[in-house]
Amino acid sequence: MTVLDGIIAGVVADLEVRRARRSLEDLIAAVASMPAALDPLPALRAPSLSVIAEVKRASPSKGALADIADPAALAVAYAAGGAAVISVLTESRRFGGSLEDLAAVRAAVPTPLLRKDFVVTDYQLWEGRAAGADLALLIVAALDQKQLTGFLALGAELGITCLVETHTTEEVRRALDAGAGLIGVNNRDLKTLEVDLSHFQDLAETIDDQAVKVAESGILSVDDAVRMRAAGADAVLVGELLVRHGDPQAAVAALRAVA
Repeated sequence: MTVLDGIIAGVVADLEVRRARRSLEDLIAAVASMPAALDPLPALRAPSLSVIAEVKRASPSKGALADIADPAALAVAYAAGGAAVISVLTESRRFGGSLEDLAAVRAAVPTPLLRKDFVVTDYQLWEGRAAGADLALLIVAALDQKQLTGFLALGAELGITCLVETHTTEEVRRALDAGAGLIGVNNRDLKTLEVDLSHFQDLAETIDDQAVKVAESGILSVDDAVRMRAAGADAVLVGELLVRHGDPQAAVAALRAVA
C-alpha cells in the first residue's frame, strides 16, 4: 500500500462518520442558501506570482509543523500579505486539519478558500462548499477519469473551482482532457513522499497556456519561488515555509514580489 492509498483509506473511514452525522440532503439545503462561491482565477492570473497560502499543522513527511491554535488569525495575516487564495487542510489523521478550521477561516477573511483534502466522493464537494470553500483539490492519482470528469462537472455546478493536481505527463493529459482550467504540479511524489522541484519544470511545458499553472510542495524559500516562476508557474502553493515563519504576512508579501 502506498502512502496515498493509506491516506485515502483513512479519509474514507472518517467520511463515513461524518455522513452518519449530516446527510447529503442537509448539505444541499445549506448550500442553496449560501452566496455564490468566489472566483479565484482573476487573482491567480495576475501579472506577478500569485500565492496560495496554506493553513497546515502537519504533514506525513515532516510530522508536526506548527501549533496553529487560531487558524483564523493566521489566515488574516495571509490575506494582509496579499495571498490570492488561502488553502485550509481539512484531513485530520495525517495533517491535523478539520472542517472547523475551514469554517473559522471563512468567517475571518474574504479571500477565496481552497479546501485541501482527498476528494473521492460527491459528498465531499457539497461538504466543502457548505463549510465555505470556493475551491476543491482533485488529485488525479486518486481518481479514475470518470470520477475526475464528474467531480469537475459537479464543481462547476456548485461554483467551485477545482485545482487538479498532477504528478506525471499522463496525469497532466488526463487533467486537460477532463477540462481542468487550474492545474497543479505536485513536486512531492505522494507514493514515496520524495520532493523534486524539477517535476514542475518538466511538466509546465506540457500544460503551457491551456490552464493556470500552480507549483505545489517543496517551495521553502523565495529562491525556490523564483525558480518555479521562471519555469512558468502562475502561482505557488506554500505551507511549511509560511507556518514556520515568524511573520507570515511578510513571508507571503515576499513571495508575491517575485516578478
